[in-house]
Amino acid sequence: MSDKLYIVIPAYNEADNIKNVLEDWYNYVRGGGYKLIIVDDGSTDDTFRIMQECAKNKPNFIPLTKPNGGHGSALLFGYRYAIEHGADYIFQTDSDGQTLPEEFSAFWDLRNDYDAVLGCRPNRQDGRARVFVEKVLCLILRIIFGVRVPDANAPFRLMKASLVAKYLPRMPQDFNLPNVMLTAYFARYHENITFKPITFRPRQGGTNSINLKKICRIGLKAVKDFMTIRRTMKNA
Repeated sequence: MSDKLYIVIPAYNEADNIKNVLEDWYNYVRGGGYKLIIVDDGSTDDTFRIMQECAKNKPNFIPLTKPNGGHGSALLFGYRYAIEHGADYIFQTDSDGQTLPEEFSAFWDLRNDYDAVLGCRPNRQDGRARVFVEKVLCLILRIIFGVRVPDANAPFRLMKASLVAKYLPRMPQDFNLPNVMLTAYFARYHENITFKPITFRPRQGGTNSINLKKICRIGLKAVKDFMTIRRTMKNA
């Protein structure tokens, strides 16, 4: 029996990118129980319309949409959908074209050796501000949860669905940084994981919906949520 892979990609106002991203990643879900899921997070442009049009001749592509709730909300929506529909593995990436689909196979080849293979970005090409934010984020995880990780939030990760299902209920329903928290859980509880370097390019089109001001606001909320989760861990 073949493994069921669900590739989960959140998208918001990615009309300029979405068709190319869809075509690139659809090559990896052509057979068996493999599915490509793109979660439109209430886009105000033609993102979802383009997704629906593309789905007409792509039976393994599932276009989903939901009210706008942010990147984290869209991720959680996709993860829960994959788990509820029997995925064995979940692979997550983003819709801005910054990652390379051809690097997926090396992750897939490690699926029997690890419960999660997480990307890390040693040479990010999306600006010094983003590099700084990631370093601060890793420092925060070290201080609050006592874990050392090379990259907390890389949108290129292959995870057993059972492992994701184990930890999703432990975080708030619409947590805004679920990948960060999953990384923290995996590291803190010594799950069988590894980090693998990936290429991380500049955005390939469209406009980034996350600016520095929004990053700071998300970060402040995340720290408060991290502290709440940490207290829950202690009580447990």
